Parts: sequence; C-alpha cells; structure tokens
Amino acid sequence: MPIDYEELEARIGYRFADRDLLLRALTHKSVHSEALAGDAPVTDNEKLEFLGDSILGFVASEHFFQLYPQSTEGTLSRLKAQRVSAAYLFKIAVELGLGEYLQLGHGEEQSGGRTKRAILANAFEALIAAIFLDGGLAPSRAFVEKLVLRPDESADSNGDVALDAKSALQEFAQARKLPVPRYQIVHESGPEHAKLFTVEARVGKQFTARAEGASKKTAGQRAATLLLDRLRREEEGESAAGAGDGGAPVRSGQGVADAE
Repeated sequence: MPIDYEELEARIGYRFADRDLLLRALTHKSVHSEALAGDAPVTDNEKLEFLGDSILGFVASEHFFQLYPQSTEGTLSRLKAQRVSAAYLFKIAVELGLGEYLQLGHGEEQSGGRTKRAILANAFEALIAAIFLDGGLAPSRAFVEKLVLRPDESADSNGDVALDAKSALQEFAQARKLPVPRYQIVHESGPEHAKLFTVEARVGKQFTARAEGASKKTAGQRAATLLLDRLRREEEGESAAGAGDGGAPVRSGQGVADAE
C-alpha cells in the first residue's frame, strides 16, 4: 500500500518542494543494510539525524533564552534537555503517527521497529533537517516551536521549574550516597478554586527547601530545584555561608511545586 505523503505533510504542517528529502528522513539504515548487490543505492536518515539534532538544539536554546531572560544557565539547560530528550521526541513522533510512514528493512520491521523509541526519535530529528534543507531555517524553526517547544503547564513565566528536577535530585543524592529525597505538603491556603500549596523537599536531616505553587506537582518540582541548586553549591564550595548554615531551610517566596 503506497504511503500517503500528503497526509503526513498535513500532520506536520509543511509541504515539501523536494519530497525525496522527506522520504530520506523516513528511511532507516536497515533498508540500506539489506539492499542487494546491484540495487540502486539507498540513502538513509543517519546524516539528516545529525543535522536535525544540531538545529533542534539551537532553536531550543534560543527559545528558552528569549522566553526566560532572568533564568540561570542551569535552569535553561534543564529546560532544554527535557525538550530535546529522546523520550520527549518519541512522545511527539507517536502523536504524529510517524511510525506508520517509516521505511524499514525486513528484519527491523519484524522486530517492531515502528514503535522503537530510538528509531522514532531519530526519524523526528531527521525530519527537522529535511524541512531545513527543503525550506530553510524559518520553516524548520516553526516546526520545532509548534511541536517540541509548545507551552507546558509545568513551566511558569520565570522558567524556574526544571521539568525533571525531582529525577535530577534523586540521581544527585544517589550518586553521593545521600538519603532518598522526601516530599511533604506543609501548608495549604486559599479558596478551593485557587489553592496555594507549600511543599518541603528534604534530603536527610540537614538539607531542606520549601516552595509554593498553584499545584502540588509544580510546588514539588520547584522545591526540588531549590534543594538541588543548594546541594550543588555546597559541593562546589561556592558559598562559605551556604556551607556553614547547617540545616536552615532554603525557601522560595513565589515558588510553585507539587508533592507526590
């Protein structure tokens, strides 16, 4: 059954002048590896993936830099890392139904290649590059902003919420043999339709951070971000005062966070 490229173009919001670029972006290397001697050479999407990854990184960096001008480099890096991760790109590729358009070798087809995270995430990056080569930076930027950088309820107007802060804090603590981070709702205020939650994040008895938020989830993420930043400062020895303040809690006057 022939592939309906027009349907895919409608899904991604871009029409190719050179549809061969689209086909290349969708062609996995397994097609090339299974080509018979004497067959016409098959061009796969590996090099497009390389280019697309660079374009995605640039557009995402510029986007968060402009959107959150007051944020630290660490916060911007965490926001970018979450959006350009293979897991996030896989999620978008699934939403687009990209798997049904892939060109796969027989072996990869039989092993479920159309649903594999790496293959779908790589094809999505290759698609970014194909749009760039076909139409330039403007349409590829628009494509990334529409699908990858769309607004996320976990981020606020200051960009203070690191979307993976809890995971990052847990990994940090585990790597240094610290206690597992704990979260607790310590206060609720406001009417039912406009609740404000205060969540405390804690690593052992010494290190704590509190943050407020309109949801438990957001408050917890912010508290985790604050505590992670403190632990990193302590480790790097950047602040003598921070190293000597014992268990004094780190607090955020305007944080939004969630407890689990």
